[in-house]
Amino acid sequence: MMNFSSRPTEEPAVHAQDLTVVRGPRTVLRGLGFTVPRGQVTGLLGPSGCGKSTLMRAVVGTQAKVSGTLDVLGHPAGHPTLRTRVGYVTQAPSVYDDLTVRQNLDYFAAILDPGRAAADRRREDVTRAIADVDLTTHTDALAGNLSGGQRNRVSLAVALLGTPELLVLDEPTVGLDPVLRRDLWQLFHTLAAERDTTLLISSHVMDEAERCHRLLLMRDGEILADDTPDALRTRTGSETVEAAFLHLVDRAAAQARTKETTR
Repeated sequence: MMNFSSRPTEEPAVHAQDLTVVRGPRTVLRGLGFTVPRGQVTGLLGPSGCGKSTLMRAVVGTQAKVSGTLDVLGHPAGHPTLRTRVGYVTQAPSVYDDLTVRQNLDYFAAILDPGRAAADRRREDVTRAIADVDLTTHTDALAGNLSGGQRNRVSLAVALLGTPELLVLDEPTVGLDPVLRRDLWQLFHTLAAERDTTLLISSHVMDEAERCHRLLLMRDGEILADDTPDALRTRTGSETVEAAFLHLVDRAAAQARTKETTR
């Protein structure tokens, strides 16, 4: 179990109010309100299908039919100025299997920072990003020949190009072995502590909640809680965040039943 203290911030990295997403006949996100503090690791936790990926796509500006307020780094989500300030890693690795690790990063670096004058800067960024994810010994390996965990790390390295202020990571540790999961979480905290990077990381594995500074607990398209792990455990009288989450789920279900019976 890990304890973290929150630091005061003048403006959150992400601020949402009445955030709603409708997909066909279904309302996927229902009037969400939350903040993501700068320079911290915020966990977005909840069961599969609760709307975590939809919320992350909304934050990075790729989700359609979004209403309400959603500000990212002081701008509306998806604003052109956020292009190089926000890094995004999807659940599926976004790499080209027929290119080497370095070639993949060279390609994406050229898109983010085009022009011959930027060539030296791009080389430095690529070398740094490869080292960040501990793939230096695999620089010249084809991405298609890497393990699933290594390919995930290539995607993360792409997101780290240009030192983004906000990293949005959609279940980056799913399917990874315990050692690699530990190493990635150490990297996440290093980025927050040493580079002042804000990280929004989704997961359906509740033990990862204990590694976060702050938590957004989701279920059925709604935010059940927006608080620190310590505060959630204290508020619910629980020993773990998982127990706190289950307590909140049961309470929400009881409140819903009460409303039904009083109609």
